[in-house]
Amino acid sequence: MANLLGSFKLVSSENFGDFLKEIGVGLVTRKMAETSKPTVEIKQEGAEYVIKTLAFKNSEIRFKLGEEFEENRLDGATVKTVVTLEGGKLVQKQFGDKEVTITREVDGDTLKVTCQSGTVVSTRVYQRE
Repeated sequence: MANLLGSFKLVSSENFGDFLKEIGVGLVTRKMAETSKPTVEIKQEGAEYVIKTLAFKNSEIRFKLGEEFEENRLDGATVKTVVTLEGGKLVQKQFGDKEVTITREVDGDTLKVTCQSGTVVSTRVYQRE
């Protein structure tokens, strides 16, 4: 888990607009999100993990592995979320109008984030700062 902790800046993004459209994000918010180059911070505070996304809008989720919590997404939707650690990857599942899976994995100084809803998959790559 230690290699997942740190601060990462977006360097590339594939299919993110289509992913946001799939989960029902409106056009204006989608366009802002597509042009944003967010920084993601992942840290541990005791038994809790914190993931902050610093972008045109900032977000923060706090969770304990395997425990369901309510998440207020950047698009304004409120969903039930569970984050687990599977094979060294953080797997976040959101249950709302549509099921969303966000997988975060670190290889060296690269954070790869895969977002999936239905058949739509987006891959975003971040570099450690």
